[in-house]
Amino acid sequence: MAALLRVLNPEVGMISPRTRERMVAGLRSAGITDERVLAVMAQVPRHLFVAEALASRAYEPVSLPIGWGQTISQPLIVARMLSAVLAAGSPQRILEIGTGSGYQTALLAALGMEVFSIERVEGLYLATQELLRRLEVPKLRLRLGDGSRGWEENAPFDAIIFTAAVPCALPPLFHQLLAGGCLLMPQAGRAEEQRLKCYRWNGQDAEEEDLGECRFVPLLPGTVNQKDQIGV
Repeated sequence: MAALLRVLNPEVGMISPRTRERMVAGLRSAGITDERVLAVMAQVPRHLFVAEALASRAYEPVSLPIGWGQTISQPLIVARMLSAVLAAGSPQRILEIGTGSGYQTALLAALGMEVFSIERVEGLYLATQELLRRLEVPKLRLRLGDGSRGWEENAPFDAIIFTAAVPCALPPLFHQLLAGGCLLMPQAGRAEEQRLKCYRWNGQDAEEEDLGECRFVPLLPGTVNQKDQIGV
């Protein structure tokens, strides 16, 4: 974690560390207790992962648009997801389905994990790839592709995280998990309801944990090429 933060900290710019400290205080009061999660969220500058015009709002308890019809999740949801992944110990290899802005990707890397991340929107993939390259995020592999299929050739993983709402009809990717691993996904229900679900896999069966209500963009199949995109 220290190596990544040495790269990130010189670029903090106009946002003071106290702003992130206030965000972390809010996470504590909302029930986040994992000190590893709180530490990286206190140090990784979230405003670098949103447009400059939105930088002053980066530490508010809200989701924000990142272009291409996508959003960066509110800090509390990110913290809950990271806490769930870490609850079973110290996972080493993580599959993230939906790279998005790269903020959660950077947090996972700062926690010492090897991150395999898939993004379906080419313009967002290219922009985030460049940002993460510039920040020298370690132990990271990105791919443009359909995340609903996972990343079979690099399986098995200690955890799989979806950052888009998964329809109930999507077959789980338990075959790409190690025994003892977790599959974390926002699950779309009836109407517009979404629940954040964590499935802990023992190699044969999965134990389900409901982590509460959430709001994510829907998981869509296929990829979106630059020529087909709606723009930022």
